[in-house]
Amino acid sequence: MGAQRIITLTTDFGLTEHYVGAMKGVIYSIDPAAQIVDITNAVQSFDILDGAMAISQTYGYFPPNAIHMVVVDPGVGSARRPILALLGQHLFLAPDNGVLSLVYEREERASVRHITADHYFHQPVSNTFHGRDIFAPVAAYLSKGVEPAKFGEEINDYVRFVAPKPKAVAPNAWKGVVLKTDKFGNLITNISPKDIPQLTSASFKITVGKTEVTKLCSSYAEGAQGEIFAILGSSGFVEISSNRGAASRLAGADKGSEVTVVFGG
Repeated sequence: MGAQRIITLTTDFGLTEHYVGAMKGVIYSIDPAAQIVDITNAVQSFDILDGAMAISQTYGYFPPNAIHMVVVDPGVGSARRPILALLGQHLFLAPDNGVLSLVYEREERASVRHITADHYFHQPVSNTFHGRDIFAPVAAYLSKGVEPAKFGEEINDYVRFVAPKPKAVAPNAWKGVVLKTDKFGNLITNISPKDIPQLTSASFKITVGKTEVTKLCSSYAEGAQGEIFAILGSSGFVEISSNRGAASRLAGADKGSEVTVVFGG
């Protein structure tokens, strides 16, 4: 039997329902010594990209061999498969709907299994709550040392998507998109210095919603209160932000809004 592992939860179940508590109950009933960490249970409902961003930004800060349950599952009860993925040194349990796509991009080594060993499941299995009846018990047995190979055969046709990338539309112009609006109203774009290196060295104009941004700040406090500016956020993407204000409201923009970057002029 291996050492106890941390089990993390990333879900869209929210904080007001019983779902998260039920999953934890199943885990503790199988492995009372389990260590459970909530990454977030406030992923936007049914939003696979939001879930993919949440887990991709956090799993790497956990110890190797942590078990990450990622349950954003609008296709629960359908033909979509439950999977167990060994990616790098981390284990993931998730529906096979692409929610692990951004982790697949980061990790060179991937072993993905279709979970079929139903004697490990909590019975009877609900068609609407695989988080409780499949993913939670499998996580608990993994924590107790059951080998991944016990849960099902490897597959190669697992679902993955490519996150939207900024595109050059002219020699000095790029178009991107807002991937997420966070709790503070920051507009997190899909633009990074890796894609557009001149962001940190050339003058620019960023247009999003009803506003134009020409200032890149190194911290939120550097901007004047109520001013909209760009900042390189902790996720590695450019954010459109405001010092102690909601840039989303001030700019009239939200997730999915187009972002245009023009250099010079």
